[in-house]
Amino acid sequence: MKLKGLNIGGWLLMEGYILGGRNLAESVFKEKFQKKYGKKALGNFVSLFRDNFIDEEDFKNISSMGAQCIRLPFNYSLLEKKPFSYSEQGFSYLKKVFGWARAYNIGVILDLHAAPGSQNCDWHSDSRGRALFWEKQRYRQRAILLWEAIASRFKTETALIGYDILNEPVLGRRSTDILKRFYRDVIRQIRSIDKKRLIFLEGDMWAQRIEFLKELVGTNICVSIHAYQPLNYTLNFSPFYKFPGEIDGLVWDKERIRRTLEPYFRFSSKHKVKIFVGEFGINWRGGCWGESQWLQDVLELFEEFNFSYTYWTYKAIANSVFPDGIYQYIHNSPYINREGPFFGWETYLGRWKNERRKIGEFWQTKNFVPNKKIIGILKKYFRT
Repeated sequence: MKLKGLNIGGWLLMEGYILGGRNLAESVFKEKFQKKYGKKALGNFVSLFRDNFIDEEDFKNISSMGAQCIRLPFNYSLLEKKPFSYSEQGFSYLKKVFGWARAYNIGVILDLHAAPGSQNCDWHSDSRGRALFWEKQRYRQRAILLWEAIASRFKTETALIGYDILNEPVLGRRSTDILKRFYRDVIRQIRSIDKKRLIFLEGDMWAQRIEFLKELVGTNICVSIHAYQPLNYTLNFSPFYKFPGEIDGLVWDKERIRRTLEPYFRFSSKHKVKIFVGEFGINWRGGCWGESQWLQDVLELFEEFNFSYTYWTYKAIANSVFPDGIYQYIHNSPYINREGPFFGWETYLGRWKNERRKIGEFWQTKNFVPNKKIIGILKKYFRT
């Protein structure tokens, strides 16, 4: 089965840049909010955000593009009430997603984007600078039991495509053996409950190094990679690069991107395993720097290599760096305040008490502008 679709990032795990601000860990932002307004207010804030940032209309939009699936990143804390016990409210959001997905014939891939203890040192794993997931067995055990709970709840859900076990693990100097053992344990636990859904395994180094996964491939197991090459161009970390052209001292064009993807194609052919590009995307700079050409070239290569894929991401505040949304908030709302000194989601801390209704309305997709160029390109490939 060929999967083509979108990520819905920044919703069930809040990301700073997607909300127009600094990339604080979600838990750090929540601590600041709770310190200022209290635990009850934090609960109200989180509920208001989740009820407004994405709703059924967004699934209608995604379906209209021809997307077959979504990849849904979530924070373990959405579902884990306390270690080894679970939140019915958190599971209710997943139930809501599956209802919308069924209504618009969209499949869902659940992606554990932030695991207990954090599987890398970056904000998007809700890390405060350490990957404790690899240091403490109890964190890995919690993740295994979390997947058991998810599979038990949704094993009969018709909209469920599968389980993306761990987003962008980074082992540092550790042996890949620790990740292989974790994957084997999760696979065993899920397969004791759900024998037919797909299981997606991501490699080390932000889903780049996959050779060690050859020992784990099997029926209904896919290997997932992420493809943002060349990073300084796609994420606009170094401004004024153009594609095709010289980027970081190398000439980047479709053929060079082909060479970065060919090893994954060879791995797929040799080990008879499907490759899923769980993330790829580009920071949009008005289309003046070859963004459309990069996107078309990458999609053509995915089709040539028979890779499945989900674009990052559906919706975001327009920003100067990182892959932004195909729905963008362009204007400089008081809840973005690009001039600073506080901007993006940190503006909520000063405005929540008197402006919570307006903040909720600000998050709604009706205020975001569709990037028609990117949508047009994605539609073309989604429907082939």
